[in-house]
Amino acid sequence: MQIGPYTLRNNVFVAPMAGVTDRPFRQLCKTLGAGYAVSEMAASNPRLWASEKSSRRTDHAGEMEPKAVQIAGADPHDLAECAKFNVERGAQIIDINMGCPVKKVCNNWCGSALLQHEDLVQRILDAVVNAVDVPVTLKFRTGWDRQNKNALTIARMAEEAGIAMLTLHGRTRADGYKGDAEYDTIAAVKAAVGIPVVANGDITTPDKAKFVLDYTGADAIMIGRAAQGRPWICREIDYFLRTGEYLPPPLVDEVRELMHEHLPAHYAFYGEYLGVRTARKHIGWYVEDLPGGEEFRQRMNRLESTAEQLSAVDEFFKSQHRYGDRLQYRPAHPDDDAIAA
Repeated sequence: MQIGPYTLRNNVFVAPMAGVTDRPFRQLCKTLGAGYAVSEMAASNPRLWASEKSSRRTDHAGEMEPKAVQIAGADPHDLAECAKFNVERGAQIIDINMGCPVKKVCNNWCGSALLQHEDLVQRILDAVVNAVDVPVTLKFRTGWDRQNKNALTIARMAEEAGIAMLTLHGRTRADGYKGDAEYDTIAAVKAAVGIPVVANGDITTPDKAKFVLDYTGADAIMIGRAAQGRPWICREIDYFLRTGEYLPPPLVDEVRELMHEHLPAHYAFYGEYLGVRTARKHIGWYVEDLPGGEEFRQRMNRLESTAEQLSAVDEFFKSQHRYGDRLQYRPAHPDDDAIAA
C-alpha cells in the first residue's frame, strides 16, 4: 500500500475521529498494528490555527510516520493556506474532509455538505493539491442523500485533480451513522479510478474487513469507532487478512501495560486538568464490555486526579484476572455493532 512516496506496512487504517484520534491514540494504534492513522480534523479558518485545541490537533512530535493531517472547511483559499500551514508544522500527508455528517459542520457547508456543490469541490481539490508538495487525499461519502449519490463523479474529479488516495464511507450525508453501510458504490468507485481506494463504514471484525475488501476490491479498509477501547483490533484484522486465522483476545497483563503507556501519554499531552477529564471516555470504551465495567466507569468518572485515575484503572485490570488470563468480553448483541466514522 502506497500513498505518494510513503510505503505503508499494511492496509488497515484508523479513521480520523474528532476528540478521539489525538496523537497519543494514533501512536497507540500504530504500535498495535495500524498501517496508517489520520489526525482529528483541523479547521481551515486561520483565526483558529493558533488556538490551544488546534495546536494539539496538529501536534505530531515523535509520531510514527507518515504524519497525516485532515483539514476541514469550505473556502478553497483557506483550505490551501491551512494545508501549507500544516505541512510547515510537519504534516507529510494532507487529507481533505468531505465526509463528516455532523450538523454543526455541515451547517457551515463543510464536510459532506460540500458534496452538494461539485463546482466548489473541484475548486477545493485544485487549490489544495496545487498548494503543497506532499500527497493530498480525500475522505468523502457516497452522496448527499440516497437520491443524490455522486461519489463516482467526485472520485473521477479527484483523480483528475491529482488526489493521491480516496477514502469512501458507504453512507450518504443524510444517513448519518444510521442503517447499514453499502459497499456497491465503493466497488464502483474502485473500478472507475486508478488511484488507491479505501473502504470505510461498519468494519468491526476481521471477517467483515475481509468481506469488504473482497466485495469492493478496495486497496485498504479504514476502522472508526470499532477501534475505540480496542485499538488492538488493527493487529487482529491485519493478522486475519494475512493468515486467515484469528488472534485471541489480548492478555490482561498486556492491556494493563498498554494503559500504563496510553494514559500517561494522554495526561502529558493534555495536562492534569484536561487530561483526567478527556481520558474518561477512552477508559469507558476500554472497560464497557468487560465484567464490572459499567460500575467501574461510574466510579472512575468521579475521580479528579490523574494519579487516582491511573491507579483505579490499574486495579480494575488486575481484577480481570479472576475471569482468566485474557480479557473476557460479554457477548455482543446484534444491534451492538460499532459504526465506523
